[in-house]
Amino acid sequence: MFTSQVKYIGNLQTECVHLKSNTKIVTDAPTDNNGKGSAFSPTDLLATSLASCMFTIMGIYCNEHKIPFKMAEAKVLKIMDSNPRRVSKIELIIDLTGNQWDEKTKEKVKKAGMFCPVAKTIENVVEIEYKFI
Repeated sequence: MFTSQVKYIGNLQTECVHLKSNTKIVTDAPTDNNGKGSAFSPTDLLATSLASCMFTIMGIYCNEHKIPFKMAEAKVLKIMDSNPRRVSKIELIIDLTGNQWDEKTKEKVKKAGMFCPVAKTIENVVEIEYKFI
């Protein structure tokens, strides 16, 4: 069964539909690549999916280990190379301070997140820099 359907809707934009939930995401080309930058670009979604995947896996880990998980926020920086045009680096600043974990728990949760499927998929082709606060 397919996960999503993507349609080109013109003006360098696509509409992506999650088939199970019918949730829609519109993408736009970035301003440095002939777009308007009016929505996430496909490469923005790639970089953003890393933080989203990490938090999902952290949540699963916390649920399995009965660890309260109250908050997580990330700022995501995507760095592009030009020849060929590709994402070369993703920098994440991750704030977990609202959880009040001891250092041992925090390290276990961080490690779980860093082994998320998106991280493992891209780790050999995209440099990933994590900064936890």
